[in-house]
Amino acid sequence: MSDIFAGTRDIVDAEEFRRVAGCFATGVTIVTTTGSDGEPIGLTANSFSSVSLDPPLILFSIARKLNSQPAFQKAEHFSINVLHEGQLSLAKQFAVALGEKWKNVHFEDGSFGCRLISEAAASLECEKYASYDGGDHVIYVGRVLKIKADWQRTPLIFWQGKFGKVALENA
Repeated sequence: MSDIFAGTRDIVDAEEFRRVAGCFATGVTIVTTTGSDGEPIGLTANSFSSVSLDPPLILFSIARKLNSQPAFQKAEHFSINVLHEGQLSLAKQFAVALGEKWKNVHFEDGSFGCRLISEAAASLECEKYASYDGGDHVIYVGRVLKIKADWQRTPLIFWQGKFGKVALENA
């Protein structure tokens, strides 16, 4: 284990920072919106977090360089689909920059025009509340308008650059 506290650095190495950030396990989501031409947009993201209960706010961030970033910038609504451990193939499918992301994907149309992944562990339909500069990413905050969850589904997780499953402790 490298000792990151041994000295002061002016610049943190990007790859080392990525590895250190990867020590924090996250859930895996597919974030969806609809392009101005009506095209469904979706991408895999693990940068999802709740922000506030009153009002109900969440956030996610996406890289500025992504082809889908302009669609999220213009969109008024988006959906967060929390994946379960059986949806690893979907996580990988939506993580690819180009390709047929929606091929063979079961989905429902959400109340605000964004697709909801069928059988997701949870889905949150959101109205864009704010966006912020996040360096090489854009941080989007959404006001949650509608939710649903399947409490029986175990989430898919991402840790140290790999997908995994949750091992729950028996009480």
